[in-house]
Amino acid sequence: MFGRSRPAANAGHGFLMRLLRDTRGNALVLMTAALIPLAGMVGGGIDVSRMYILKTRLQHACDAGALAGRKAMGGGTWSYNNNYAQAQANQFFDGNFNSGMFSSTTPVRQFTEAAGKVTGTASATIPMTLMRIFGKTDETLAVTCDAEMRLPNTDVMFVLDTTGSMADIPAGDTMTKMASLKVAVKCFYEIVARLDTDATCTTGTPSGGTGNQVQIRFGFVPYATNVNVGRLLKPEWFVDSWNYQTREALYTNQTNTSSTGPSIGRTDFVNQNPLGYYDYQGLGFGTASACSNYAVPPQTAFEGIYAEGPQVERTTTGGNPETITWATYQYGRVYAYKTRRTSGGYCWLQRQEIRGDLRRQYSQTDTTTTSTVFNGWRYAALPVNVGLLKNGTTWQDSFQWPIGANGSATTIAWKGCIEERDTVRQTSYDPIPSGAKDLDIDLVPDSAATRWKPALPDLLYARGSFVGWDDWTFQYGAVTRSASDNDYSRPYSAFCPQAARKLTSYEAGSDFDSYVNSLYPEGNTYHDIGLIWGARLMSPTGIFASENAKTATGGDIERHMIFMTDGDACAQSYDYTAYGYNWWDRRQTSADAAPTGGCTSNNFALVQQVNKRTEALCSAIKNKNISLWVVAFGTLAPETITRLTACASSGKYFTANNAAELQQTFKSIADQISQLRLTR
Repeated sequence: MFGRSRPAANAGHGFLMRLLRDTRGNALVLMTAALIPLAGMVGGGIDVSRMYILKTRLQHACDAGALAGRKAMGGGTWSYNNNYAQAQANQFFDGNFNSGMFSSTTPVRQFTEAAGKVTGTASATIPMTLMRIFGKTDETLAVTCDAEMRLPNTDVMFVLDTTGSMADIPAGDTMTKMASLKVAVKCFYEIVARLDTDATCTTGTPSGGTGNQVQIRFGFVPYATNVNVGRLLKPEWFVDSWNYQTREALYTNQTNTSSTGPSIGRTDFVNQNPLGYYDYQGLGFGTASACSNYAVPPQTAFEGIYAEGPQVERTTTGGNPETITWATYQYGRVYAYKTRRTSGGYCWLQRQEIRGDLRRQYSQTDTTTTSTVFNGWRYAALPVNVGLLKNGTTWQDSFQWPIGANGSATTIAWKGCIEERDTVRQTSYDPIPSGAKDLDIDLVPDSAATRWKPALPDLLYARGSFVGWDDWTFQYGAVTRSASDNDYSRPYSAFCPQAARKLTSYEAGSDFDSYVNSLYPEGNTYHDIGLIWGARLMSPTGIFASENAKTATGGDIERHMIFMTDGDACAQSYDYTAYGYNWWDRRQTSADAAPTGGCTSNNFALVQQVNKRTEALCSAIKNKNISLWVVAFGTLAPETITRLTACASSGKYFTANNAAELQQTFKSIADQISQLRLTR
């Protein structure tokens, strides 16, 4: 048995050895064996590539949907307008993803919103190709995406026309322009700050805020005839004395002498000339003793025969008070009495007349006083110590100045409006002249020419008669009036709007509401004063550079000014403005002629000045890399529209005719200011 089995083993061993030694046909066998792992490698590469392309497309579509949804949401809510934002997200996803790509299943996509952030998820299943031979039939791919409305660090300065015409109600509207403006500004805040206000906005109710990674600040410059910025400024930036069109009391010295007396010190009966006795009255018979002891009447009082004579023997002591003494003499008589008994025993009462002079000694004390008596008024441009308003680093609300009745002190209140620093009289201000300190945005005060002055209408008096807005006669030079003349009238138009606000972060919508609700309409329209102070309060290189140049963490800031007006420039000669009492001070117009004023027409000298200065300031603001948005509310003159269009940064001029359009305009600006940034 063992012998038969041995050849079989040797035979197999021999075959293998021969096969090992014989290489004919081996390549085919080896190739066949290698096809299996090679198929896996190639199939895996193809399927991974398909998966990568599909997932990339899926991610792009998800990102596009999230971005579109967040942009459509704007400052509103996710569900606003029948879930329009979500529909936009789905539409943009579908538009950026080809359903069925690589035979993938219909993708599943979902977009949601929380705290202003839109989050999306998307998935699709792709079938495998060669990987099937390894049992992998398909693969589900999923992506996530989100987008949020994230502002860069942003400053927004509202320069708002709060003139008297803002109290008007546009045709077809139910609220005043001012009420419409308040709603529009609040809705703007809701979009940008993502915080709710008390306004009913078309964009729904926001929530969540913008977080603490971004600085969003808002400032306000309400303007009309002037701006109320004084208490935002350091007292050292104001002069201590300034000339105002006021009055000063005139006095005259009056001497008065008061006397004590005269009083009679003593009297003496002198130069006596007794006449003889005569029987005057019978007393009857009696003894000698009884007659001699009879109680005779006393000597009578002096009885003048002539009037008291003039003063004589006058002496004075000098000095103050002064004592004066003198004497007078009066010729007259007195009567003396005695008794006489006759030999027959009859007793008589006898009387004797004594004539002479009664000398009276007088004395009197005179005290002389000198007093100053009110005698009238001098009306002119006169210096006033406005330093009385300063209280170290803070301000007083008022001070006393002697322009009351008969020169008495009266209270001069300061609401906070200002008079501008030195200017020049020109017909063009672009570029701004070096002498026009009033148009210099960044200049820090360091001299009388560059410092401001408080606007104090309580000081002002018009030199002339004033019957009505179109009927007056004024006098340019100083005028003196007596105490008996009536006071001059005070016809000035001096309006001071709500106090301006520096740029600040409003962390609560209620704080924002409180300020906006405080705005009120009055006064004429001086666009230039609103623009210059809007620029000063937000400039990164001016008087508030330390607050405006960078964020607290050193971040850059984008700056936007929103300039809203409802009218043409309106400047009257009787206005008390940031350039003084126009008719008398004439700081912008010729000193040799009364300035002309009015509304709309550029033919008026004062209106020309407002318009030319406005044009120069618009250019200066844009040159400081501030985006200048201009909103014209209502009907304006064609030349004003042209001017405001040129004033705005490119593409940033808007118009609105009613409350709805105004809110939509402010929404459009807010949406453009709010820049989207993908977070994934």
